[in-house]
Amino acid sequence: MRGCGALLLGLLAAPLSAQRAPAPTVRAAVEPGANLDVAVVTYGPGDAVWEHFGHNAIWIRDTTVPDDEGISYNYGLFDFNQPYFIPHFLQGRMWYAMGGFPGESYNRIYVRENRSIWVQELDLPPSARAALLAFLQWNAREENRHYFYDYYRDNCSTRVRDAIDRVIGGRIRAETAGIPSHTTYRFHTRRLTADDPLIYTGLDLLMGRPTDRPISAYEEMFLPLRLRDWLRSVTVVRGDGSVGPLVRSERTLYASTRPPLPDAPPPWLWRYLLLGVAIGGGLLLLAWRGSRGRDPARRAFAWLGGAWLSLVGVAGVIVTGMWALTDHTATYHNENILQVNLLALPLAVLLPRIVFPRGRAHPPARVLAILVGMLSVAGLLLKLLPHGQVNGDLLALFVPAQLGVVCGLLVIARQPERGGR
Repeated sequence: MRGCGALLLGLLAAPLSAQRAPAPTVRAAVEPGANLDVAVVTYGPGDAVWEHFGHNAIWIRDTTVPDDEGISYNYGLFDFNQPYFIPHFLQGRMWYAMGGFPGESYNRIYVRENRSIWVQELDLPPSARAALLAFLQWNAREENRHYFYDYYRDNCSTRVRDAIDRVIGGRIRAETAGIPSHTTYRFHTRRLTADDPLIYTGLDLLMGRPTDRPISAYEEMFLPLRLRDWLRSVTVVRGDGSVGPLVRSERTLYASTRPPLPDAPPPWLWRYLLLGVAIGGGLLLLAWRGSRGRDPARRAFAWLGGAWLSLVGVAGVIVTGMWALTDHTATYHNENILQVNLLALPLAVLLPRIVFPRGRAHPPARVLAILVGMLSVAGLLLKLLPHGQVNGDLLALFVPAQLGVVCGLLVIARQPERGGR
């Protein structure tokens, strides 16, 4: 009887309830996106060069599915075996891709690599969550997943930033583009490669004046850890029209045992200067001894001076080519071209004509040596101008070294080889 009575009351109430508008709570329960949890996952640095800057992903889970590990969408996929990988890399046309992976399994990869993991749950309106998932699923299709990678302006972190920004009406850009970060692209590149002096020096040599421009908080989000930090200050319009923090909660999923990252680049100016003086002074000393008839010193100067000039010349080919022939805009307008210039290569070839002359010194080689030295000094004088390139460390290395080999060539050229008379 209880069941029949309930059925009868239900039938009598049906016409009345059919005329009423659905209750707001019922609408909210079925609103697209209400079942989704959205988080930004930030991974700390790893061992490889391309892992020094960290990584991140967008992790989306369905709360209505028991034990759902969700999907982590990231934009940092590349393949060494892709066609023309090396030429495209050299040209600045790296072909990157995005894709989605099971979230929990993806996180375990970084735990095994001892890389810290931070999770920021985002307080997005349901409609924004649904729109973000739809965009990421569209973006993960084979025809949409590839893009040309740029180290600073279009990378795995800026793509995560922009994907979120597009579903919250551009609030990330609006709230951070006008905030100065008091840093530059070079600052962060130096800071994050300080554990490898060769990589540090090579990248510093390749980077031109565009990397010395002060960047905003919005631009600084090219670094995953900086994106994590700046997201804490961004607000979002909730479904009820109120405004609140974009980040609802944070947690550390895994804490690495790696040492913390430095807050600033290392003060290595004196190290570079000592190395430059050692190279230049050593070559000049060998040349002086060689000019006084010491044949072993003359030969040592020829070998070591030629090796240095060859190294400088090859670096000059790379620096010049990166500026003139590639799409690596970060390498444009590079004043280091005055230190590692192309003239060092022909000078290295002609060096034996000065050190071991056949009857007389080689005048064009002497002129070339003077020109190489003058260009190096000109690079130093550029530091007197405002808004110059931040390359003091490299000047401390190359200027004394270049002047040492050039002055050594001029000294030894004044005293022809004794065996040549």
